[in-house]
Formats: sequence, structure tokens, C-alpha cells
Amino acid sequence: MLFKKTAEMPTAAEALPGRDKPLHTDEVHFVSGRPLKGPHPVGFETAIFGMGCFWGVERVFWQLPGVWVTSVGYSGGLTPNPTYEETCTGRTGHAEVVQVVFNPHEITYGELLKVFWENHDPTQGMRQGNDVGTTYRSVIYYLNETQKAEAEASRDAYQAALDKAGRDKITTEIEPAGPYYFAEDYHQGYLAKNPAGYCGIGGTGVVCPIGVGVAADA
Repeated sequence: MLFKKTAEMPTAAEALPGRDKPLHTDEVHFVSGRPLKGPHPVGFETAIFGMGCFWGVERVFWQLPGVWVTSVGYSGGLTPNPTYEETCTGRTGHAEVVQVVFNPHEITYGELLKVFWENHDPTQGMRQGNDVGTTYRSVIYYLNETQKAEAEASRDAYQAALDKAGRDKITTEIEPAGPYYFAEDYHQGYLAKNPAGYCGIGGTGVVCPIGVGVAADA
């Protein structure tokens, strides 16, 4: 995953054309055996996060109690149904993301946001550690206005905690979710399939308060 990618987002004229048909991917999760694309139990919710290399990020989330199923994919870009090789050029505009389907009665969106903030460095712009490029940017793609409000409130609370610790400003992109394209089959559940595989994520060491409106020094 150690690709040198551009740190500039492509324009529509620069974006690769992509394709009409989805890529071939796993149908069930390698660890849980649950369907990646549904159907999911009634009342379950979906979240989409980008925190750098999606191999390690997916493992963080699939291990959480209350998470039903996870998958990795590409979102936030211009190219339809991009391949991994195409995203590596920086000319699709996509971020590597994880889609998390969860039971809100067992784990809340606010608790997922805490995991999001604490397990990567959201101040690095178009990179995460040694992984450089637009695909590694920190993103939250919300699916409704409640998620938007919680994401923005948690960002502000975490920024206050980072300020107190003398850290930099958050660069995380918080935007409405657009198309989510499942990544190729070999990326799904990658670190379960390849236990010694590369994982390039790491947190700041600064604790994030849980929930909307919680003081950063609580």
C-alpha cells in the first residue's frame, strides 16, 4: 500500500472515465460470513469513514461489539466503479473508506465517531503517516442530518482536545455520502486473509469525548 500518490484532487476533466459495471468483490464478510451488500437486519444503520489505508481501518471496526458487517471501498470521487490501480493514480478523486453496518442499540454512531478520531491522525491532510495522496485523506461521509450534526460536534470537541494537547488543526472532510463502490475481493477483510499484512494507521494519543456537546476536557 506504500504508493506515492498525488496530493491534489483531480478536476472533472482530469478524472479517469471508469466503467458502468461494478467490480467483482466478495459477497460475504471473510470473518463473520455476513452479507456485505445486504440484506441487513431492520433498524440497523450505516456509517462511512476514511482514515488512511482501509485494510487496517476495516479491522478496527469489524472487531467492535455491535458492528454487524464491514466492507472496504472507494467514495468521494468522480470516477464510477474505479479499480484500486486507478485510485492509485490520484485521478479518480476517491478516498479509501470503510462502510460500517451497525446495531444502534448496541453501539451508537457517537461511539463509532470516538473510534474514528482516536485511531488515526485527522490533522495530516492528504496523507496518513507514510501513505501520501488523496486516497488516504481523513473523511466522514454522513448519511443523514443527524449523522452530520454528530460528526461536526465530535470534530469540534476533538479539536478542543487536540488544541489542549498542542496538536494541529483537523483536516477531516465531513460531507454527504455519495456513491460507495465496493473494492475488489482481495481487499475485503484483508488483514484476516493476510494476518501479517501492512497496516498503516495510528492515533494521536489524544482521547476524544463521546457524544454531541460533551466538553473536550471532560
